[in-house]
Amino acid sequence: MRLSTRIALWAAALVPLLVVLAGLLLLPLVGRDLRHQQDARLAERTAALLPSVRALVAADSKGRPKVEQNQQRKVVDDALDLGVRVTGTDGGVLLSVGPQPQDTDVLPAAPGGGPVTVRDRGSSWRVLTRAVGGNGNGNSNGTGTGKGSGGAAGAGLLQVIAPTGPADRQAAAVRRRVLLVALVSAPVAALLGFALAERATAPLRRLSRRAAGLDPAAAPGSPGSPGGPGSPGSTGSPGGHGFLPERTGTTEIDELSSALALLLTRYDEQARRTAQALDTARAFSADASHELRTPLMSLRTNLDVLAAHPDLPAADRDEVVAELRQDHARLLDLLTALSTLARGDLVQLDAFQPVDLAELVDAAAEEARRRHPGTVFDVHAPAELRVFGWESGLRIMLANLLGNAAVHGGADGFPARVTVRLSVRLPVRLAGEGAEARLTVDDSGPGVPPEDRAAVFQRFHRRRDSPGSGLGLTLVAQQAALHGGTVALTAPPDGTGCRAEVTLPLPRPDAPTLELPARRDWLTGPGR
Repeated sequence: MRLSTRIALWAAALVPLLVVLAGLLLLPLVGRDLRHQQDARLAERTAALLPSVRALVAADSKGRPKVEQNQQRKVVDDALDLGVRVTGTDGGVLLSVGPQPQDTDVLPAAPGGGPVTVRDRGSSWRVLTRAVGGNGNGNSNGTGTGKGSGGAAGAGLLQVIAPTGPADRQAAAVRRRVLLVALVSAPVAALLGFALAERATAPLRRLSRRAAGLDPAAAPGSPGSPGGPGSPGSTGSPGGHGFLPERTGTTEIDELSSALALLLTRYDEQARRTAQALDTARAFSADASHELRTPLMSLRTNLDVLAAHPDLPAADRDEVVAELRQDHARLLDLLTALSTLARGDLVQLDAFQPVDLAELVDAAAEEARRRHPGTVFDVHAPAELRVFGWESGLRIMLANLLGNAAVHGGADGFPARVTVRLSVRLPVRLAGEGAEARLTVDDSGPGVPPEDRAAVFQRFHRRRDSPGSGLGLTLVAQQAALHGGTVALTAPPDGTGCRAEVTLPLPRPDAPTLELPARRDWLTGPGR
């Protein structure tokens, strides 16, 4: 059931109920007001009748019939449409005119403080009783002892009577009108509720249509996709989903639209990560199958030689075993490098944190000395230099830089000599740059020709006599890019050997973190 229909049904049920409840509160008030009006009219007529009634009672007590008749006419004229009953001092009825109960025994026998209600044969009456003195003076307090059906001794009674029927009919009319309003208000409230609900939910329906029009299969920014160049109302999109939050003026709808846009952005980001992970897995499989073919064939050949010649001389057997170990080490290095390259392509910003680069340089130099005991490593680094980075990635970068310099930094049969320097390069104000950490690794090898210095960072680029996998400097370039830095190969100041220079931005107070590069395809991208 639609929301607007539900609102219309609720309005059709609640509004009449509220009208009835209001009527239940109103009817007692209306009845009381009608009774007060009737009582006020009784008091007014009683005050107007009292002079004539006093004269009537006095004439009766003095035996003056003509005066009594004249006063009776005056009382009848002043009574208007009310009932009047006058009792003499002896208890006899002097005058009884107008509407009044048939059974006079229900009428008060003595004056009271105000009008009272009496009932006779299903009808009710309001009666106001006043004592009238025989000497012409009214006794409103009704003191003295009664005689017969009259009031006080030596006093008569004036009773002004009004039927409650008109007031009851007015109250009944009010009840009927309340019920009529309740019946009429049901369809009117339903229509108004439906119209208002339709208008209020119009932004929600538009939002629903926009969300339903999203095509998960459409390429981000393509002409057919929502928010793409060819889509209606395209104004650009924060993500591949093409959904932009609209300002409708309704807070709840705007919040829902913003939440939906944020959800779709996160979904796109997760989908992008998933697609990147799949591409990385495919590239890993393809590169591994291609690069492992040669060492695996070499392993197979050497194993076949050992199997076919069990009596192989010891020297030749040792040579074959050494080649097997080299092939095994090459396989292990290649798989480790490919796995590390894939990790770098998939790493997220939550893996980054402030790290001490100087401490990592010292640790990498110690590990390099252990792996390459014949190489001399000179390290010049400050006591502490903090950067915002991925600690595992920085260790990989330093290990490959120092390992590459140790392997290729020797010349003329002499072991390599590697000099590592870590320093801070102050910002250039005119260029608007921040402070940077500058790491240089110099070796004493033959160096790299200028025309080959960019190509060495591509995947599987290595010299013919290189024992490595061809991924070491690719890993260095990847980590430098992930940390927002640069890497380049140059010649040392003395022109001998090779220098690898890495620059990494230092954290600033206004930018304590960094933004990962949008393009991370060091394993999957062509030409890397």
